[in-house]
Amino acid sequence: MGRNNIIRLSKRLSYLLRHDKRYSFDEHGWREVSDLIDNHGFTFEVLCKVVDTNDKQRFEFSNDKTLIRARQGHSVQVDVELAETIPPDVLYHGTAKQNVESIMKQGILKEKRLYVQLSTTIETATKVGARHGEPVVLAIDAKRMSEDGIKFFLSRNGVWNTEFVEAKYIIDIAK
Repeated sequence: MGRNNIIRLSKRLSYLLRHDKRYSFDEHGWREVSDLIDNHGFTFEVLCKVVDTNDKQRFEFSNDKTLIRARQGHSVQVDVELAETIPPDVLYHGTAKQNVESIMKQGILKEKRLYVQLSTTIETATKVGARHGEPVVLAIDAKRMSEDGIKFFLSRNGVWNTEFVEAKYIIDIAK
């Protein structure tokens, strides 16, 4: 199976595990592997390949591999059991250049998702921003946010999540 095919299947799986409002996820965002096999054309081997090769480790199986979920990024209401954690001093948010003016006025909104997602590296944030246009990386004063009582949650694949980032916490813009 070629890399392009894996990427295509990974995007499809992302949708099915994060945004499929027709499916009844359990409270923690788990979906039955058998549903993906029976109704969406996946094989167990393909699911394993997508999970194992995803560069951002977006997906995880239950211990018995009968269930699968995305680790974060949902627009459907689920609790993926993120650990509330004190963040590092600075986190980064990748966006497209055309969004910067709006962000500087409104802050970083979660939009349809459950959380705003932040990363620990400029490189990761640049990749995220590049998906939407010319990338811009915003440095976030996560230490000050945390000191101000704003909660952060860390997913198992190292993505930081928070509900909203006010513009006052943006400390630098890098292109």
